[in-house]
Amino acid sequence: MSPPSLIDVHPNLAGTAPVALSYELFPPRSAAAAETLWTTIRELEATEPDYVSVTYGASGSNRDTAVDLINRLLLETTLRPLAHLTCVGNTPAELAEIIGELLDHGVRGILALRGDLPKDGSQPASGSLRYAQDLIELIRRVEQRRSALLCAGKIAVGVAAYPTRHPESPSVGHDVEVLLAKQRSGADFAITQVFFHATEYADLVTRARRAGVTIPIIPGVMPLTSLRRLKRLGELAGVDPSVELMERLGAVDTEAERRRIGVNATVDLANAALDAGAPGIHLYTFNEHAHALDVLDKLALPRAARPTSRLGANARRQEFAS
Repeated sequence: MSPPSLIDVHPNLAGTAPVALSYELFPPRSAAAAETLWTTIRELEATEPDYVSVTYGASGSNRDTAVDLINRLLLETTLRPLAHLTCVGNTPAELAEIIGELLDHGVRGILALRGDLPKDGSQPASGSLRYAQDLIELIRRVEQRRSALLCAGKIAVGVAAYPTRHPESPSVGHDVEVLLAKQRSGADFAITQVFFHATEYADLVTRARRAGVTIPIIPGVMPLTSLRRLKRLGELAGVDPSVELMERLGAVDTEAERRRIGVNATVDLANAALDAGAPGIHLYTFNEHAHALDVLDKLALPRAARPTSRLGANARRQEFAS
């Protein structure tokens, strides 16, 4: 029998992995929104997240704005963008061009999504991709063709996961099978859609691991501070927010009290996910930093500092200012 390797003898050689932190941003729709967004970006940048995701409109409706935002993040900040990409309504050739453009800009992370089906009930154009699994495989083909340009590297491909049943899915079991298929096609990690109950993330992870899913499943958490937003997201995702939380938010008269109640509820939800073994937290910011930073302050995540990153950011800002 072969002697154990040094890695086997020292299983904790690398120590405990720090908890990942990331945020979601969406491209601005006006000059005023852009100004607010960049205030948020600078505030979030100071927390040194591992990456920020940038959303992508249905069928690429805001493609140019999204690519412009990603390019500015790469050039003017220390933030690492994770580019959302949807495939419904786009052909493989169109998507390959978009993927190539993202890589040319310096993007090394893509969140591969199916995207929303046409609201009028029509079928996507013939020849267009229909599933996130197909998009993942396309990303890997483009990556393979560009391996020399990437220094034989690898694109990090993320996918969506669903703590509660997807509105179009027959069951939560089917959702896990879809997640497993995405993993087999080359997905590296998953970020969950919004959830509102502490057990939902842990239950998803249990189902996924039993089915053979091994990739990290990162909980997506939104600040639970806006009654209007909770109702709207509940309708869109087909998920019922906590009745007790809704009643508590609706019963108070001041924004400060709603903020306190909502932030505490969000922290409890995130801590429950961390206790269930979550490898990180992905905060849906809605391009607003204040409530996200309140949540982060109370979470006190074990984060690895990157002391040299600020120097590069300051140098870039001075260059652009001159």
